[in-house]
Amino acid sequence: MLEAVPSPIDMKPSAELKRLRSVFEDQRAHRWNMSRTTAAERIARLKRLREAIVARRVELADAIHRDFRKPAMEVELTEVHPTLEELNHTVKHLKSWMKPTRVGTPLLLAGSSSHVRYEARGVVLVLSPWNYPFQLLMAPLIAAIAAGNTVICKPSEKTPHTSRFMARLVKDVFPENEVALFEGGADLAEALLELPFDHIFFTGNPRIGRKVMEAAAKHLASVTLELGGKSPVIIDETADLTAAAERICWGKFLNGGQTCVAPDYAFVHASRERAFLDALKAVITRFYGDTETERQASPDFARIIEPMAWRRVKDMVDRSVAVGAKVEVGGLADGPSRYVAPTVLSGVKADMAIMEGEIFGPVLPVMTYEKREEVYAHVQAGGKPLALYVFSQDKRAIEDVFRNTTSGGAVVNNVLIHVANPNLPFGGVGMSGLGHYHGIYGFKTFSHERAVTVQWMKSLASVFFPPYRGKAQEMASRATRLME
Repeated sequence: MLEAVPSPIDMKPSAELKRLRSVFEDQRAHRWNMSRTTAAERIARLKRLREAIVARRVELADAIHRDFRKPAMEVELTEVHPTLEELNHTVKHLKSWMKPTRVGTPLLLAGSSSHVRYEARGVVLVLSPWNYPFQLLMAPLIAAIAAGNTVICKPSEKTPHTSRFMARLVKDVFPENEVALFEGGADLAEALLELPFDHIFFTGNPRIGRKVMEAAAKHLASVTLELGGKSPVIIDETADLTAAAERICWGKFLNGGQTCVAPDYAFVHASRERAFLDALKAVITRFYGDTETERQASPDFARIIEPMAWRRVKDMVDRSVAVGAKVEVGGLADGPSRYVAPTVLSGVKADMAIMEGEIFGPVLPVMTYEKREEVYAHVQAGGKPLALYVFSQDKRAIEDVFRNTTSGGAVVNNVLIHVANPNLPFGGVGMSGLGHYHGIYGFKTFSHERAVTVQWMKSLASVFFPPYRGKAQEMASRATRLME
């Protein structure tokens, strides 16, 4: 049983809300000082954060384990390492990112030059989720600091130990008028959304994403929404099934299946279904144990975050099995420990409960197809997914998949790994998100791109000044036509 950790907002709501407004005003007063900071000053802040993370990584692993029994190795792989990689990449490139970017100037504007300046948006809000509670708060925070903003963060109340750890970390590294972290629930989130932030960065589900966008519209604030969706994985008749099963199992069951870019369901060519299912069973046995008892006792498998989420996943499985889905492996669900076994379902149909929405649990539904057009029809009929995965040795088939689908990101012959490349933008499309970040894309997300033109010499545009008649008009007309 997890220890209950009350948040300050639950204990003293009025005092905490008053402090929130005070901190916001302090940050708004300080935002111009932050926006004028140099690359060296911002890098120094980022390096202090990096040193603090490295020094406290064991404490972080313990906090996340207490929240949902996430294995220490997964904490290193999915929380600490990506954050440090993002920090290192940003520190290395920030000076060049901050430089104005020269752009071309048309002939009509001869005698002038043009460039784009990257300016801080101002006071920004980061609302982060519980499933990767550290990385998904730190990554946008790093980008916001790099762009010269002041930042208020709110982590999820569903991971109280991790939230308390991050509150201490942020307080020790930054003064509150630069970065502040507030712990609390829905009431605190609503209070935050009432404030006139310059930009809001939200990671979570589409339902809350709509509320964030509505709140931002009241202040005409820009938003980044990192959402989710049912990310498909397609296995065709040429795929290496051993490699596919191993990589899909890793991506699906990592973090107890609670990953926004996890392969949500698999479409396998009908001729390879049985071989693929057998390969999945072999990998699950190797990863987590030969029996259900061994898998439940495995220290390498996380738990569902809360009882309500556990019941939702179990209910989807039960309802699907009741109408014909077959449990190939797994199926065990233990309420007191919030355990759902690594589970594979076959015989799945599009109208079953397990296909209704994003699963966000360790259950892989497997569907079959004869022609790729069946896959395209299914994927196109749903919301645009955050990720799409295809396993194939046929380059033309892979290109055909890309031409007939869309997704926030995609990987060929693997899963998840695109997220680990800071040179790639990460984000969704349509129902899976709005905007992107990581690396320079995060820096630009938290920056205003200011268009600047500088007139250095006599302007040719003077030939277009009034009065519009006589020879001047004729010259201007000819000039514009020559430049078309």
